[in-house]
Amino acid sequence: MAQNLQNGGQLRPIDLARGHGLSTQAVRNYEEDGILPAAARTPHGYRTYTPQHARALGAFLALVPGHGHRTATSIMRAVNEGAADEAFRLIDESHAQLLDDRRTLQAVESALRDLARTTAPEPTAPEPTAPEPGAAVSGAAVSRPGGTFIGPLAAELGIRPATLRKWERAGLVRPRRDPLTGYRVYDEADVRDARLAHQLRRGGYLLERIAPLLAQVRAAGGLEPLEAALRDWRGRLSARGRAMLTGAAELEAYLREHEPEHEHEPERDPGRAPER
Repeated sequence: MAQNLQNGGQLRPIDLARGHGLSTQAVRNYEEDGILPAAARTPHGYRTYTPQHARALGAFLALVPGHGHRTATSIMRAVNEGAADEAFRLIDESHAQLLDDRRTLQAVESALRDLARTTAPEPTAPEPTAPEPGAAVSGAAVSRPGGTFIGPLAAELGIRPATLRKWERAGLVRPRRDPLTGYRVYDEADVRDARLAHQLRRGGYLLERIAPLLAQVRAAGGLEPLEAALRDWRGRLSARGRAMLTGAAELEAYLREHEPEHEHEPERDPGRAPER
């Protein structure tokens, strides 16, 4: 651009971009998305920005780490359209989601602690023998070396076998079938998953929310490697909460510049005499 438009508080796109480590195309895109107020134009059609645009851009970039790009965009668009209440609603939703994520983490940590207590080593007992082919079997609760059947596991957890079958359909447990009897056989990992699912269900979590958590346990190769993932999860939640504070401060500063001055004045008591 031939003319430097920084005089009089005006900023060129390149000035705004460099000040925030962005490209000029990114600045133009943010304006088109409503993240920035519409820019004025020179007689030659060049965009000109002001310190208010710089404040808006700073607020948006501060909101992204805590709320995500999409929500941060919606917040800024609402503010620039004069719909501050909608922006506050979006912020409230993000805080509610963060609180829900914290509760989920606490439930998983509690379930893992309970699971560690219930899986403490016990004295070994003689292994039961498998039923002979064709022999009468009392229900489905028959133990075998290398695993347990549905009845003993359901009895241990205090649930019905039908509940374990429902969990299997939801992908929470994946027992194999005994080749002799056709019964479900739950190995050590299946028992672990069933116990963890049971703890989470007692905490009120739906099956569709439990399945991804169990997938994490399986991917981690057990409970011990998951501890590192839980620490990382906790750290990310803390970082997100702090980022929300930073974003709120930047947005408040922008709101004070963007909104009319009278909107920030406290309401006066109509029965009170005006101050002199």
